[in-house]
Amino acid sequence: MGRYYHGDIEGKFWFAIQESDDASFFGATGYVPDELHYYFNENHIPEIKKGLDECLQNLDYKRDKLDNFFQKGIPYNDEMISEHLKVKKEDVKEILKWYARLELGQKILDCVEEQGSCSFVAEL
Repeated sequence: MGRYYHGDIEGKFWFAIQESDDASFFGATGYVPDELHYYFNENHIPEIKKGLDECLQNLDYKRDKLDNFFQKGIPYNDEMISEHLKVKKEDVKEILKWYARLELGQKILDCVEEQGSCSFVAEL
C-alpha cells in the first residue's frame, strides 16, 4: 500500500523514503485533517526553484546516474543503488529522499508555470 497525492499533479510518494509533507519543502504549508492540502501559485516560483536548486546540490553527480538507473524500470534495493552510485549503503535512503523530492518539486514547478497555480492533496 502506498501514499498518493492527487489534484493538479499526481503521483505516489516513495515508500520508506518520502514523507507525505515533502511538498512543504517548496514553500507552501499543507493543513492536516487526514490528508495534506497544498496550493502553489506563481508567487511560490522563487521558493520552488530555490528548493529544486538545493535538491540538485545535494544530489550532485548522482542525479544523472539515478536517472539512468531508474529508466531501466527494474526492481531495486539499497545495495543495488549503493553499487551503482559507489556510495555507502547507509547513505542510499538520504540520497533517494533528495531524488524523490526533486521529482515532486519539478512536477509542482511545471504545473505552476503551465497553469498559474497547482493544488493537490497528499495522503497521510
